[in-house]
Amino acid sequence: MTTTTTSPIRPQKAGSPAIVPAAVLGDALRAEPLTCTIGAEVFNVDLGVAARDEALTREIRILLLKHRVLFFRDQDISRADHVAFARRFGELEDHPVAGSDPEHPGLVQIYKSPEVPNDRYENSFHCDATWREKPPFGCVLRCVETPEVGGDTIWVNMVAAYDRLPATVKKQIEGLRARHSIEASFGAAMPIEKRLALHAQFPDAEHPVVRTHPETREKVLFVNAFTTHFTNFHTAANVRFGQDYAPAASQLLHYLISQAAIPEFQVRWRWKKNSVAFWDNRSTQHYAVMDYPPCHRKMERAGIVGEATY
Repeated sequence: MTTTTTSPIRPQKAGSPAIVPAAVLGDALRAEPLTCTIGAEVFNVDLGVAARDEALTREIRILLLKHRVLFFRDQDISRADHVAFARRFGELEDHPVAGSDPEHPGLVQIYKSPEVPNDRYENSFHCDATWREKPPFGCVLRCVETPEVGGDTIWVNMVAAYDRLPATVKKQIEGLRARHSIEASFGAAMPIEKRLALHAQFPDAEHPVVRTHPETREKVLFVNAFTTHFTNFHTAANVRFGQDYAPAASQLLHYLISQAAIPEFQVRWRWKKNSVAFWDNRSTQHYAVMDYPPCHRKMERAGIVGEATY
């Protein structure tokens, strides 16, 4: 099954061919689904061209909403074009912990190195920066260097994860809200003074456990590795006695977070140099698999500012 759209593109060839207008190429942009649930690989598009073409970015946005994560191979584009393409979808945000390219604010450098062994310990299914009051709209991630084998990334359709919950669980979590923390995640390994300063700069954000997607109106299961606890669980309807509050709430939260690990909701992408992934951060989670030996894995990510949850 394929999806085709009409858009101005530049064919993917060696060197630097000229831009070809839509009138010449016609139906050339092609998207091939990678699973029945999430993900599509997009062909015949140069993201450097898309960075300067409004019509093409509109086509890509349509595909993004449909497939939730899009993959592009052979994108030998500059950092400036990477940033410019992402800015087509909104303003970019910096990251308070991960380093950014000083010449391109908003382009976060996620570099794993064999010289820093403790830089490889953490991983989990997560939705980027839900510790913000306005989590990102999405992210554009480009592979600069990758191991020959290993280092794949998994994305998860959290709309499907919500849809497939038992009706009793859907009823139980309706109206629940939860806290998301940078202090308890990125800050956990910091000295206490830095950790508390990070928390002061970014207080825990509160989001609904079931979010409504602002464009598609779909319901999204919106808890992940940044989620620490429910904020309105302790009610007479949920708690018989005070002592059963903690296990009941924590077990429910653990169950909800574990839904991201179900393979039927996932797509797994094998990176190559100059591959790009563009995902809707509002309806997905992802997991960077750290199964590779000590070596360099260099990724560059542009995160796009999002909106408040509801």
